[in-house]
Amino acid sequence: MNPRKARIKDIAGLAGVSIGTVDRVLHERGEVAERTKQKILKIARALDYSPNPIARALKIKRKLHLVSLLPEPTEENAFWKKHPEGLERAVRELDPFPVKLSQVNFDLLDEKSFREKSVTVLDLHPDGVILAPIFRNESIEFCTLLHNKNIPFVFLDGFIRETKFLSYTGEDIFQSGRVAGQLAEIITPPGRDILIINIVRNLRNVHHLNTRTRGFLSYFSGKERKRNRIFKLVLSDTAPETITREIGRMLGKHPGIKTIFVTGSKSFKIAGWAESKGIEDLSIIGYDLLEKNTSYLKSGKIRFLIGQRPEEQAYKGIRKLFDFLSQNKVPEKMEYLPVDIVTSENVDFFINDH
Repeated sequence: MNPRKARIKDIAGLAGVSIGTVDRVLHERGEVAERTKQKILKIARALDYSPNPIARALKIKRKLHLVSLLPEPTEENAFWKKHPEGLERAVRELDPFPVKLSQVNFDLLDEKSFREKSVTVLDLHPDGVILAPIFRNESIEFCTLLHNKNIPFVFLDGFIRETKFLSYTGEDIFQSGRVAGQLAEIITPPGRDILIINIVRNLRNVHHLNTRTRGFLSYFSGKERKRNRIFKLVLSDTAPETITREIGRMLGKHPGIKTIFVTGSKSFKIAGWAESKGIEDLSIIGYDLLEKNTSYLKSGKIRFLIGQRPEEQAYKGIRKLFDFLSQNKVPEKMEYLPVDIVTSENVDFFINDH
């Protein structure tokens, strides 16, 4: 056992060759006689030599160009405002290294926009891509192109198993749906009903919302949990008249609904509607620590929020791409972040922490 980490200088001394020769062998640069190469590799194994990752990264000869493809952050889709903070923090930490980040955004409600912006990403000739595969079909098509061009890519906010992605960082989407199901079971009185609301134009093609819904329903699939009836509603938009008409129709038809599970980040829209109608006996469960969501959480209009740590997802995605491209370090395929259950009592901790 060696008292200290072996160095290239140590290997060179034992092999009777120059440091440059050892460097060429260990980093596969230039020609070295086969007998000398095998001698150096044998000594390196005996010394349990491992290269200094920082030193290797510093030897990158060209600037690494990383590109993100994420939804456009807007007031309506404020969840996506946190991701750029994580991306930029990672790049700042990598400042000693030649890394460039380009951010490309698409319309969260428009598959055509995703296709167009994916072309923009390819035109930038990226070394690596970080993306949110919101639209299943379009994402599979884009990821196939990336794979064919040998461009590694990592997912956040969701993943698609059929693609050759390098890594995913985020919630276990199906399991978080089950967690929401358990919360709904706890707060829904026996004999009362539950409503799942998906705010989306094409649920079938929106991967993460579809998966959460399936997870939620799976929680209630056991015989012992069939005391609550569950209904589903898809809202194509969040215009007040649409919410009033569609939820009003649903509650008129099923007056026993006492819990609403909103699969995305716009639970504040449903809470605002309930408040405007003076409805006090609905319990709402939603996602994400948006300012409007947390305001309704504190006031009691929303009972639970499930946090996804968007900044951490983006930060880790950049770091994984850099480590892979600079050091050939293959990351863990699936890195599930904790499912944060946020209430009016602990929300300030999460806000201050993130």
